[in-house]
Amino acid sequence: MSTATQLDKVLYTAKDHAVGGRDGGTARSSDGRLEAKFSIPGRPGTGTNPEQLLAAGWSACFIGAMGIAAAKMRVKLPADTAIDAEVDLCNADGEFFLQARLNVSLPGLDREVAQTLVDAGHQTCPYSKAMRGNIAVEVKLV
Repeated sequence: MSTATQLDKVLYTAKDHAVGGRDGGTARSSDGRLEAKFSIPGRPGTGTNPEQLLAAGWSACFIGAMGIAAAKMRVKLPADTAIDAEVDLCNADGEFFLQARLNVSLPGLDREVAQTLVDAGHQTCPYSKAMRGNIAVEVKLV
């Protein structure tokens, strides 16, 4: 957390227990709502991977952030609002890093209004804030 941020209260704490890592590991949330098996991308296996989980969580959070912005603007967020998120696991000179693209669809909205919602979502979404300045991110209205 940034030292410039004043904490009013913690709204929620996700608690998860993971064992085994990417190759055959598992994770389970403390409330039992999430149980995930992991497998390495591109290799045989039936599990998910951290990049897929990040893409899913970020997309859901981003849509929520746009919904808050839409309510403030007195605009109805389209029921079929969608984000196609792509999170890349990269390697350069033996160092691993992430980069991401969020392709946002707001069908039926005026393009200028839609872009305003996308920009507001990217500014307020906690995932976007966490990634800003840490990984390359492209957010695009499609």
